[in-house]
Amino acid sequence: MNTTLFTSTFTTPRDLLRYAITRFNGAKLFFGHGSAEALDEAAYLILHTLKLPLDKLDPFLDARLLPDEVLQVLAVIERRVNERVPAAYITNEAWLGTYAFYVDERVIVPRSFIHELIPHQFSPWVEDPYAVENILELCTGSGCLAIMMADAFPDSVVDAVDISTDALAVAERNIREYKLEGRVNLIASDLYQNVPFKKYDLIISNPPYVNSASMASLPPEYLREPQIALDGGADGMDLVRKIVAGAAERLTPNGILMVEIGNERDYAEAAFGHLGLTWVTTSAGDDMVFLLTAEQLQAQ
Repeated sequence: MNTTLFTSTFTTPRDLLRYAITRFNGAKLFFGHGSAEALDEAAYLILHTLKLPLDKLDPFLDARLLPDEVLQVLAVIERRVNERVPAAYITNEAWLGTYAFYVDERVIVPRSFIHELIPHQFSPWVEDPYAVENILELCTGSGCLAIMMADAFPDSVVDAVDISTDALAVAERNIREYKLEGRVNLIASDLYQNVPFKKYDLIISNPPYVNSASMASLPPEYLREPQIALDGGADGMDLVRKIVAGAAERLTPNGILMVEIGNERDYAEAAFGHLGLTWVTTSAGDDMVFLLTAEQLQAQ
C-alpha cells in the first residue's frame, strides 16, 4: 500500500465513507450481520475504528484525520473486502437493541428476532414477569439472549446451554461484563442432556436451523461463522425436533417454549403444525418465531 498516496487522498471520514461504499458494493459483500447496506456498515466500521460515537456520523464527516487514523480505517475496509469477514468479527462487537456484546469467530454473530420480544417480557403470554423464576436457553452462543432475559425477568435464574465450550467461553465473558455471574449459569450440554432436572417457566432457543440446500449456498460471510451453529440438517429441524420433544417434561404447567426458525416456517409447520403453533410477530413478520405452551406440548 502506498501510504503517502492514501493519506493524501483520504483526509476526512467523508472521503473514507465514499471509498468504503464503493469498495463494498464493488465486491458484492453480503450484509446480514447487523447492517442492511454498504452505507450502514461503512459508517459503523469507520466510527468504531476512530473511536467515535456510533450514532453521530454527521458532526465528524469533515473532520481532518491524522495519517495513522486513515491507515487504520483503510486496513479495516480492506479486511472486510478481502477476507469477507463479518464486521462484528473485526470490531469484536455486536449489538442487539441497546445491548452490546463481545463476539469473535467462536460464536455466530447475534441476530435473533427473539431479542425484540424480551423488553416486552413476552407479553401477553407471560402475565406476571416477576413470577418467572427459572428460564432455560438452549444454544446460547455468545450468551446475549440469556443476559437480556435475566434483565427482563428480574427475579429469575437463567440456565444457558451450549454444546460448544468455545461459545461458552465467549458467553462467560459477556456475563461477567454485565455482572450477572450469579444469575446466568452456563452449562456445557447437548441440549437437555447435562441440564439438571427442574421445571422452567420459559424455554427459549435460537438453534441451528438452516436447511441443507440453504447451507450449500451460504454467502462467504456466513461461512466465517461456526457451521455447527447454523446447520439444522436436511429440513433445518434436526435440533428443533429434539428441543420440542424434550420441552414438555421441563416446563411448569403454565410454561412456554419459544423457538426461532428463521426462514424455515414451512418445514416447522410440516414437523409441528399438528401442535397448533403460535407465530409471534417480529420486525421480520410472522414467520420467524413460534411459541408452544406446556399444555400443547403435554397433549402431543
